[in-house]
Amino acid sequence: MRASRLLSLLLLLQTRERMTARELAAELEVSVRTVYRDVDSLSAAGVPVYADRGPDGGYRLLGGYRTRLTGLTAAEAESLTLSALPGPASQLGLGDVLAAELKLMAALPPDLRTRASRIRERFHLDAPGWFRTPDDVPHLHAIADAVWNQHRIEVLYRRWRRPQQVTRHLEPLGVVLKAGTWYLIARPAPSDPPRTGTGTGTAETPADTAHDPRTYRVSRVLTLRALPGHFDRPHGFDLAAFWATYAERFEADAYREHATVKLSPDGLTRTQILLPPTMARAALDTATPPGPDGWVHATLPIESVRHAHVEFLKLGADVEVIDPPHLRDMIAATARTLAARYTPDED
Repeated sequence: MRASRLLSLLLLLQTRERMTARELAAELEVSVRTVYRDVDSLSAAGVPVYADRGPDGGYRLLGGYRTRLTGLTAAEAESLTLSALPGPASQLGLGDVLAAELKLMAALPPDLRTRASRIRERFHLDAPGWFRTPDDVPHLHAIADAVWNQHRIEVLYRRWRRPQQVTRHLEPLGVVLKAGTWYLIARPAPSDPPRTGTGTGTAETPADTAHDPRTYRVSRVLTLRALPGHFDRPHGFDLAAFWATYAERFEADAYREHATVKLSPDGLTRTQILLPPTMARAALDTATPPGPDGWVHATLPIESVRHAHVEFLKLGADVEVIDPPHLRDMIAATARTLAARYTPDED
C-alpha cells in the first residue's frame, strides 16, 4: 500500500510539476504529516525532491527527473494497451498513439511487456455499429485541436429544422464517440445571440440557458473556421457526467409516447433482434404472462406513431397493435394494401 502511494506521489509531481503538501495530501487522501514522511522516503531513495519555501512554494522534482514505468502492476500494464483506439485516435489527429505505445512497451520490464502484448493478440475494439457506414467527419481533426487549445470556432452547421444551415460561434469543450458517431460538446460563444434548441441528437440539443453546453453531430459540420483568441473552460465541467446526463435525457425525450401490443411467442423473441434497444427492453419488462394462445400483452415506448408504424411492421403477423387506435388503423391499412397487391388477378 505504501509503495503504491509513494509511486502515486512521484507521478503527481511529474505531471503537476509543483504541489504543496496539502494538495498532495488531498490527492492521496492521507494526512500532511504522512506526505512529509513519504517525501523524506523518496529523498532517501535518491529521488531529487526539492521543497520551495514561501506562499508560492511546494514540492517539485529537480533536473527534469522522470521515473520509468517499473511501478506498474501486471493488470495496469495490460489495461493500458486497451486505452488507445488507433482508428478514433487517428481521426482525432493523435497519429502518434502507436509510437507512444511502443515507447510504453519498451519501458516495461520484460515480464510485464509479455503480458501486455497478449491483450492486443486477444482483444480488439471496433467502435462502429453493425450495418452502417461510418460518418464522414472531415472537420474532426480541427475540432479536436480547438478543444485541446481552447480556441473558439465558427461552424456552418446542418440541422433538421429550418433554416437547415446555420452559422454558430462555439466554445468547444469536448468530443464523444458514441457507437461509431462523433459528437461535439460546445457552448455558444458570448457573441452568439441567445436561441432555443431542438434536441433530436442529430441537431443542436436544447440547453437550460443561452450559454449552457449543447451537443452537435460532427458529421453535420459543413465548414469550420478557427476564431482568434482563447476561452476559459467552465469551472468544474465534467465531460463524462455531461454525456451521461444528456444520453439519459435524450432517450427520455425521444420516447415520449407508448403503444400497447399483443405479441406471439416468436414475436416477443424477434423484438430483441428487430426493434431498437429501448423498445426491446420494454417488451420483455412489461410482457404479461402468456394467454391460452401463447400471446402476451406489452407496453412499448415509441418515438411517434409514424416511427412505430415502421418498427412494428418488421414483426409482420407476430404483432397486433391494440392502442393507440390511429397506429392500429395505419398498420391495418398497410396490411390491406399489401394483401391486395399480392392477391392474384382473376381472369
